[in-house]
Formats: sequence, structure tokens, C-alpha cells
Amino acid sequence: MSSVYEKYQLKPVINASGRMTILGVSTPEPEVIEAVNFGLGHYFEVKDLVNKTGAYLANLLEVEDAVVVSCASAGIAQSVAAVIVRGDAYRLEQLHAHAHGVPSEIVLPKGHNVNFGAPVGTMVNLGGGKVVEAGYANECSPAQLAAAINPNTAAILYIKSHHCVQKSILSVAQAAEVAKTHQLPLIVDAAAEEDLRLYYQQGADLVIYSGAKAIEGPTSGLVLGKRQYVAWVKQQANGIGRAMKVGKEGILGLTHAIERYLVKEKESGAAMVAKMSSFIERLNQLTGVKAQVVWDSAGRDIARTDIAFDHERLGMTTVQVVDRLQQGNPAIYCRGYKANEGHIEIDVRSVSPAQLDQIHAAIAQLASENR
Repeated sequence: MSSVYEKYQLKPVINASGRMTILGVSTPEPEVIEAVNFGLGHYFEVKDLVNKTGAYLANLLEVEDAVVVSCASAGIAQSVAAVIVRGDAYRLEQLHAHAHGVPSEIVLPKGHNVNFGAPVGTMVNLGGGKVVEAGYANECSPAQLAAAINPNTAAILYIKSHHCVQKSILSVAQAAEVAKTHQLPLIVDAAAEEDLRLYYQQGADLVIYSGAKAIEGPTSGLVLGKRQYVAWVKQQANGIGRAMKVGKEGILGLTHAIERYLVKEKESGAAMVAKMSSFIERLNQLTGVKAQVVWDSAGRDIARTDIAFDHERLGMTTVQVVDRLQQGNPAIYCRGYKANEGHIEIDVRSVSPAQLDQIHAAIAQLASENR
């Protein structure tokens, strides 16, 4: 519907930044869209839909139970509320009204207390919890994680993300051992991760995924894990979850997207390298531009193009390059996390060969302006 761009005076976007919320995350397959449309056009007993799709997904993923939520951020908030409320009907309705005299602190490595588009701490606070940081910004060992635990600890939270500090941080399996030793639940936020079984198998009690990132479903989230904890997450539909509910179309869309995701062939990092090889060669012919392949910092099988700019030869900073690309038509969004260091990254997963040509042309135009 190209007329949508005209009707609302919107610019087309080339998404070279990856599965990012600010750009609408992903574009689901026709089969998933069909499931969404079926949900939009029919009525259900929603509680029955939630429970039975959850059981269906749990069977597919070999976990005790699962529930579809509105997004991964909602999954964090509702999981935190679940381990604080723990089935108590009064606390469910009065969670934020006053103190309840129950454990409410959520311990996480200091290097995991990040802003992923919103602060992790905000999601914890929404769930009625209080963040307690363990270790330091550049390290957190199992002993340092354990040292932050006290009688008011409700759970351990682990954020598996490229946004987090990667070096000298304990693994999910090590965090699970600490949680088990202290008889606490471990919540793992794995929003953009690709393996839907790994962290549960490593000992997490609740694992949270974005439905729209690697899975390429509609805007939604998935919480899976131990049966009792998932039941407490479901209970939040009558608490804070009411303000972040997912529709019937999202439930059916994500359920089908996960079913498709588990059987379809994934694009490999090697295929991404092949896709970007010519693009990199052409970039390296431009004045003040140097491009190379880099791999995902969080360890996923994702290859990207790293582009470094010589500010003196280019006549502008990398931050200015990012801004100029975004201001173009179409707007080109790259990964600008390292723009202050003179680098951007191009994620080719959602970019066509024709769009790679457009990105090259836009960068070439910038490189030629100050000749």
C-alpha cells in the first residue's frame, strides 16, 4: 500500500539496523499475517485461547508452560510482578498501593542494567520490584551475584543482549546455579535471541522473547518456563498485565510464527557475508571510507558490514553521517551504537540487494561532497 506513505506523508525506510522497535521490528510472512487476520475476524474465550495456545507452544518448545504477552518489555514487568505477587489476590490488585512486606528486590549484574530503548529498571519498577545491582560495570562473577542476595530478594534477572557488557560476566548457566543454591527464580530476558529452548535448558525458570524480532511475528512477546511461574505471569492479566494486554490476533499470529520459525531454514552468517561482499568492495573504493565484515557482539550467527569513516577526508563526523542518512528519502537507518568511535554497522537481514545499492549511493554522495 504505497498510498499509505502518501496519505500520511511518511518517508519510506530502509532498515539496515536490524530488528529494531523504532522501525517496526520485522515484516512477518504471509502465513503469519493470515493467522493474525483470522484472529481479528473471530471471537474466542480469551482465557481459553491463552491457556491452550500456551500449552501448544510449551509442547513445541519442550517446556512446562508458556504464555503470549504484548512484548518482551511487558514480559519483564509481568514476570517481576509474578515473583512478587506469587498468586496472592490482594497483592495482585494492590501491588503499587503500598508496601506488602514480601521480597521485592530483583538482583541483576550491574553490566546488565541497560537501556534497550527504555531502561531495564523501569520494567522492574512497573512489576513492583526494585533493582539491586551485583558486581561492577565490567564484571560480575557467580560470587558477586550471590553477595547481592538477601532476605528481600525476590528473583535474579539476567539480560541476554548485545546492549549488555559481554566481558567478565557470568553465564546464564552460572546464574542458574546461584539461583538454585539460594532457592530463587531466575528470569532471563532473551528478547532478540534465536534459540527458544537454550536458556530454559540451562536452568532459567522464566525466559522472555520478543515475538517480532528473531521469530518475525506480530508485535508480541513470549514468556516460557516452569508451570507455577508461568501461571503467576498469566495471573497478571488481572493486575498490571491489563494495561499491556495482547490481542487475540497477536496470540494467534505469534503462535503460528513460532511454529514456522522452528522448521524454516535460518539465514546463516555465511549467507549474510556473501550478500554483502560486493557492497563492501564498492564501499572500499570511496574516499575516507573503510568497510569490513564484523560478527554479532552477543555471539549470534549474524554478520554485518562495519563502516569506518575518516572524518578529515570526509569532512563530517560519523554522527553527522548517521543523521544525514536518516534525513534522506528513503530514510536509511544503520546501527549507530559506535558512531562516537567513528563506526557504523549495516545489518543486511532485512535489506534487499537493490536497497544495498541505495545505501552505497547515499554514502558515495556524502563521500563526494567535500572533494
